[in-house]
Amino acid sequence: MSNSTARDGGVQSVDRAISVLEILARRGEAGVSEVAAEIEVHKSTAFRLLGALEGRGLVEQATDRGKYRLGFGLIPLAGAVADRLDVTRQGRPVCERMAEEMGETINVAVLQERWAVNVDQARGPSTVSTHNWIGRLTPLHCTSSGKVLLAHLPPDDRAGLLTGTEPLTPHTLSPTDLDAELDRCRAEGWAQAVEEYEIGLNALAAPVRDRAGEVVAAVSVSGPAYRLDAARRADLVAPLVAGAAEISHRMGWFGP
Repeated sequence: MSNSTARDGGVQSVDRAISVLEILARRGEAGVSEVAAEIEVHKSTAFRLLGALEGRGLVEQATDRGKYRLGFGLIPLAGAVADRLDVTRQGRPVCERMAEEMGETINVAVLQERWAVNVDQARGPSTVSTHNWIGRLTPLHCTSSGKVLLAHLPPDDRAGLLTGTEPLTPHTLSPTDLDAELDRCRAEGWAQAVEEYEIGLNALAAPVRDRAGEVVAAVSVSGPAYRLDAARRADLVAPLVAGAAEISHRMGWFGP
């Protein structure tokens, strides 16, 4: 079997496994024959798919009647997504108010592997033509949200994520200056990026915490450098930090 054939077969198996989960989510319970009929495969193929999913705890046999249902192994996976959905849901009204008051773009970003991914955005009245940042992966080392997320990681994790990073503009901080900025961010509760990711773009960010006090997201305000100059950034720090704290309180955190 060629590598491409094996790869195509693997993708097909994944697609079928996802279809099985969707069937069980919709029906509640289903037998091998029902699953096979819906995804149009032989019963033996459906049985193997269900067996593989059962081995991972993603499905379980509901009764001795041979019916299957979703398993508890999905809970950790769903929980990881729920955290992101929760910060979006809880943060939306706060972000919309901040965008209106500040007149700039407000984003909420979470850590995804080596990136900060933006999961929600609110646009101020002066940002009609701004970029849509939702779903966009941005570097950690040269964005304000990325710096916030890095600053609250254990040192070893932070070092691993910074390995191999390169400057994107002449203003991207050196490793030494970045370390100092991350320490300051952790101590003072906010970070900034001044044309470090993109020339002409400045941003500030502050951490959002969950009920346990862990930093799960960063909320940022960004805009053109000519509007977010040093004086304007200084004015925005306090309301941005306050907005991040309000989202954190909505997430169940009531620390200082």
